[in-house]
Amino acid sequence: MNTDGRAVRVLPRLDPSVSHNFLKPVKKIHEAQDVPPFLISKGYTDIMTFALQLNRSMFPEKLADGTSQSWPLNAEEVQFSAPVRQLQDLLSKLEDLILEVPPDSGPRRFGNISFRKWHEVLEERASSLLKECLPTEILERPSSEADGVTAEAELKAYFLGSWGSGQRLDYGTGHELSFLAFLGSIWKLNGFPSSSPGVEERAIVLGVIEPYLDLVRLLIKTYTLEPAGSHGVWGLDDHAFLPYIFGSAQLSPAINETDLTPEEGSLPDAPDPAGVVKQNIVERERKTNMYFSAIGFIYDVKRGPFWEHSPMLYDISGIRAGWGKINKGMIKMWNAEVLSKYPVVQHFPFGSLFSWDRDPYAVAPPSTVHATSGPQGRPVVPDAGPPTSATARPSADSGTKAPWATAGAGSRAPPMGPTAAPWAATRRDGPPPPGSISGPSTTALPDTSRLPPGPMAPTRAPWANSQPPAPPGGDGPTKAPWAK
Repeated sequence: MNTDGRAVRVLPRLDPSVSHNFLKPVKKIHEAQDVPPFLISKGYTDIMTFALQLNRSMFPEKLADGTSQSWPLNAEEVQFSAPVRQLQDLLSKLEDLILEVPPDSGPRRFGNISFRKWHEVLEERASSLLKECLPTEILERPSSEADGVTAEAELKAYFLGSWGSGQRLDYGTGHELSFLAFLGSIWKLNGFPSSSPGVEERAIVLGVIEPYLDLVRLLIKTYTLEPAGSHGVWGLDDHAFLPYIFGSAQLSPAINETDLTPEEGSLPDAPDPAGVVKQNIVERERKTNMYFSAIGFIYDVKRGPFWEHSPMLYDISGIRAGWGKINKGMIKMWNAEVLSKYPVVQHFPFGSLFSWDRDPYAVAPPSTVHATSGPQGRPVVPDAGPPTSATARPSADSGTKAPWATAGAGSRAPPMGPTAAPWAATRRDGPPPPGSISGPSTTALPDTSRLPPGPMAPTRAPWANSQPPAPPGGDGPTKAPWAK
């Protein structure tokens, strides 16, 4: 329970004694206009619930003696359950597939064609791999319908969607989302043991999600996979988002079971966010922290000044309110840049565990260019405004704008087009000061330890000041992306 008496919401589990109608997950988001219905679906609610549940588990814990217990990547205090170890074994088997399918040595401009073969082998062996590493009572749980599928059909769909595209030879946050749904499906099917709040969730993050990210990074480097649905230099990261959420939580203030999730401050001995621009600090911290581990991978694969190739992360490094503020912002950005983006969520399938059915507590979000512009780039005129009726499902950011939004709808740039870092100062004389912020955020994120946030209008960086800068341009070949 929180201090206000409300229970922390967790992803519900299916009652094993009650029959359930499993469905083969199918594509529901066929065009950009299908994104708003997704944002009021039960599947969306469950995704956000599970993500926030995992996020809260990564905050350091207050101890009775006044000290705190943090959760670094190598934390001996985190014990891995049998299901977590089985999933680690599954990841190890997938890594072995790389040895079976080495990258093609021929000339190539984009992704290595051998990744297509790796994916084919994965699809051929997916059922047997899942049977080796997941309990039979979970995989073969029957549907209530006589001619229905088993739970394996839903698990397998999200599992196969977690490893990039064998056709496009790319990987991105949509595939990362599918892996989160795979783990959420196992949770719903009672595949993880019940425990004290946060204990098993913490083991999932440190024991499964971080090894998954390591394997994905190996796939990216081995097969030179392209970013999928990326903003390029104007995005947060080419491939991942979850490590920035969970990694910032690791460095945020300590909490106990009854505390609200902090929205500012840092653990006393946490590294300064500005350390991301110093490779020696990154190398030290990446061994224990998911945020710095993700930053370290950027240094592994990119060259040049950090502020040029990663301007979003560079500006975030100047946040003065601490890692709690960064964590709050990352959740809002994930909702906007992943869950609200048609190019990212278009391949996410829906079955019974993550359902397309409408959440009865959801408020329909206003239609926005940011969320509903499809590959044709045809903007959809926004609705007159957000809904006015209140429900039990709070909105996390009902007033924020896309970075490229202006007062007039006709002046918006294409949704996937380049945009200046929304908080950036206008400078031409070298790297700007990180976190060029004129004041506190103009929007407030409700307590993330309570109900999951409802559909949000796509947001720019939540710590940005209220006035977006002009889009990038200019005549210098190495100009900062926020320059006029």
